[in-house]
Amino acid sequence: MRRALYLLPLGLFLWLAVYFALGLTKDPRLIPSALVDKPAPTFSLPALYDGAPGLSKKDLTGEVVILNVFASWCVPCRVEHPLWMQLKKENILPIHGIAWKDTKSNAIAWLKQLGNPYDLIGHDPQNQAGVEWGVYGVPETYIIDRAGRIRYKHVGPLYPEIWKNDLLPVVERLKNEKRAS
Repeated sequence: MRRALYLLPLGLFLWLAVYFALGLTKDPRLIPSALVDKPAPTFSLPALYDGAPGLSKKDLTGEVVILNVFASWCVPCRVEHPLWMQLKKENILPIHGIAWKDTKSNAIAWLKQLGNPYDLIGHDPQNQAGVEWGVYGVPETYIIDRAGRIRYKHVGPLYPEIWKNDLLPVVERLKNEKRAS
């Protein structure tokens, strides 16, 4: 009996060690989203720039688009921004943005400094659309098909390798789906 009491803490420790060790093998960027393969949520955001069009669900249909959620205070957003500028130059597909939990003046100043790769930008200072999209941090990037369905979600900054290996194949496949039909 006494021996069993000594083995119980050891067994519990070993079980916890294995549990946490397995958790460390998982990629933290691969966070499942309940929204993938579902229609984009209904939302309507005012424009970041006065006099420009805002961003809503209707802007996410008719062609394959990327939606990038960003903020001026987000260091990883700054890291990925040159890639967005390059993709804008290449004109592969429309890039829409949501300025998330940010002030208009800070987001506009940030885009003025780094360049504006976005075709449309919605302003979401109170996280209203962010809640619908399941955003819990920035940057987050979504690929949306012609029908307005979310087909891919990436959490964290995009790097050229991630774009080339993960997102671009999805974009090309979705763009080719219309050609095949």
